[in-house]
Amino acid sequence: MFVPTLKGLAAGIAAATLSLSAHATVEVQWWHAMGGELGEILEGITEEFNASQDEYRVRPSYRGNYTETMTGAIAAFRARQQPHILQVFEVGTGTMMASEGAIYPIHELMEDHGRAFEREAFLPAVVGYYTDTRGNMLSFPFNSSTPILYLNRDAFEAAGLSGTPETWEEIVEASRRLRESGAARCGFTTSWPSWVMLENFSAMHDSPLGTRENGFGGLDTEFVFDNGLVASHWDNLKAWQDEGIFRWGGPGPGDDAAPMFYSGECAMFFGSSASRAGVLANADFEVGFAMQPYYAEVEGAPQNSIIGGATLWALQGHSDEEYEAVAAFFEYLSRPEVQADWHQRTGYLPITQAAWELSETQGFYAENPGADISIRQMNLNPPTENSKGLRFGNFVQIRDIISEEMEAVMSGQKNGEQASADAARRGNALLRDFEAANR
Repeated sequence: MFVPTLKGLAAGIAAATLSLSAHATVEVQWWHAMGGELGEILEGITEEFNASQDEYRVRPSYRGNYTETMTGAIAAFRARQQPHILQVFEVGTGTMMASEGAIYPIHELMEDHGRAFEREAFLPAVVGYYTDTRGNMLSFPFNSSTPILYLNRDAFEAAGLSGTPETWEEIVEASRRLRESGAARCGFTTSWPSWVMLENFSAMHDSPLGTRENGFGGLDTEFVFDNGLVASHWDNLKAWQDEGIFRWGGPGPGDDAAPMFYSGECAMFFGSSASRAGVLANADFEVGFAMQPYYAEVEGAPQNSIIGGATLWALQGHSDEEYEAVAAFFEYLSRPEVQADWHQRTGYLPITQAAWELSETQGFYAENPGADISIRQMNLNPPTENSKGLRFGNFVQIRDIISEEMEAVMSGQKNGEQASADAARRGNALLRDFEAANR
């Protein structure tokens, strides 16, 4: 599916301001991509803001998954019916940044409306990803996550295993013990294969995905992940699948992975830290938490994992009064107690230092062992050029390509070398399209 960039639509947006309602309360629309339990928590936070004052009302609207929400927003721009706030996942950051006339940068929005917003208050890993080359934050980092490893502790105990696997070698050893003992039919599975088994895998091994600082340094970047490390890892996954210790959870989001973990079929599951609430709600066994593994023989590993999740973008084309409401809402979301509650209930990172300190003071981490795994993993080391994140244009489509090529390995159609080379080649073609559209 091709998702066009927003830049070409920006020219007609500036004039598309909306008039104020006759009512005294100023309303703003927030399009988001959170369903289920996360959506309910999001709706609750919004209602708490609405109840805290009587000047503004934020109306959240679920618009499907991240890709569907972003695609829908582009169509809305064409019809001049864009929302005030749009939730965009991290791989859409490059596309949004290139759409200067379509977005209202958060640092400008907050300053223009006299609202508190200091980037120094946010965690360094968050700030580094969502700022421009001048250090200005462009979007509000509402929900930040990173992939972690979930463990079925009951199965581990039944297999006579203690401790937590830290390396891929230990993952494989534990998986074999789990199967041999009959404690589980498979060792591990994964959701979001591109995010986990390429993007974060490369970051933790300090291996580049692309040139020009993984897309941070300019549009003329190229993918270079078709290397021996990635190819051998994908081949290993295929071999482990054939052995029965790994189960492929499917392409894209890997929707089959979590159910295999919940049912006890697989004793380990790679998923977002934000899956914590869902995992605890669906698992009828003791759940353990661990960092992503690494190959012990790779020099410098492990490095920090990279950020996932999404941010909130303010879109052009609305009145000053409505932007005042947006700024007030973002200020509310920045409050330590709001962020701490969101973090504790969902598993998303506490995006501010104050929210992390409040959670610690409240005894959350002491009472919930493993709840700080994502934070410790993100801050394992100072980010390197290869582990500070990625910012490639058209990466929404490119991630689908990577997932397709990984599935070709799992189905035996290609080996790791062929698939990674084809993924890089196909991805580079979309990078050149993005570069041509945004020069």
